Amino acid sequence: MPKIVDPEARRRAVAQAVLRVVGRQGVEGASLRNVADEAGLAIGSVRHYFSDHDEVLLFAMAELNARIEGRVRGHVERLLDPGAGAERRAQVEELLVEFLPLDAERREEGMLWQAFTTAARTRPGLRPYAVELESGLRALLLRVLRGSQEGGGLPDDLDLELETLRLSALLDGLTLQATLEPGRITPDVLRGALRRHLETLRRDG
Repeated sequence: MPKIVDPEARRRAVAQAVLRVVGRQGVEGASLRNVADEAGLAIGSVRHYFSDHDEVLLFAMAELNARIEGRVRGHVERLLDPGAGAERRAQVEELLVEFLPLDAERREEGMLWQAFTTAARTRPGLRPYAVELESGLRALLLRVLRGSQEGGGLPDDLDLELETLRLSALLDGLTLQATLEPGRITPDVLRGALRRHLETLRRDG
């Protein structure tokens, strides 16, 4: 009897192979041949499940995003709980540090995301999705800042759109520096920089 293959499971396995290859060699190294070898498949099998190379990369980006989103979702739910009250400040910080490379898992995610977004600059097929995900992150940050403002934790006259951009740039910059120099930009330094920034927001206005 022929072996029954779950197409979605096979696609996810290929996506994980893409992430491993990109982690070692960057997006430029994630050719269909290299990805097929990493997944233990014939290149024809990869082509059977994906229409072209960009679709393979896009699916891998979606898998990476789902991994991060799965962790973040719990923090968002706690923040939306009306009973959060005095715990909101700590919960905001715990949500935001999910986007910083505080451990091996998040460091890998940071490096992968940087690789994909850099590649999106010159690969038109990746750019719209990369922009969509970046916009989604900024929308989440705006939602968090607005919730803090409505809860009395931020000044009423704070420019939330501008502060969302500043916070997004801070997270991106800290991630870049920490993935390049993990021995110097340690988790304590990352937390300290984020906390200092949040404190300045509370004093502004």
